[in-house]
Amino acid sequence: MSTVTVQLFASYAESFGGPTLEIPLDPGSTVGDLVHSIRSLPGAYVLPESPRVAVNRRFASFDQVVDPRDEVALIPPVAGG
Repeated sequence: MSTVTVQLFASYAESFGGPTLEIPLDPGSTVGDLVHSIRSLPGAYVLPESPRVAVNRRFASFDQVVDPRDEVALIPPVAGG
């Protein structure tokens, strides 16, 4: 098992209580597995049904495999006007 650091911004950082999360994952885990693990944490109520996740600064699909060396970020919804 390894640990993936997830960057948080705006409302996600506020809800989870800081700018990062350290999430333990088994080798071969996907973005979907990562989101499932995050949903079990206090503060996860803010996540939409399908949150946007970026891996190495590119939007990722839920079936993309995550490596502990990847730069992972949860992207909060953006309001515009």
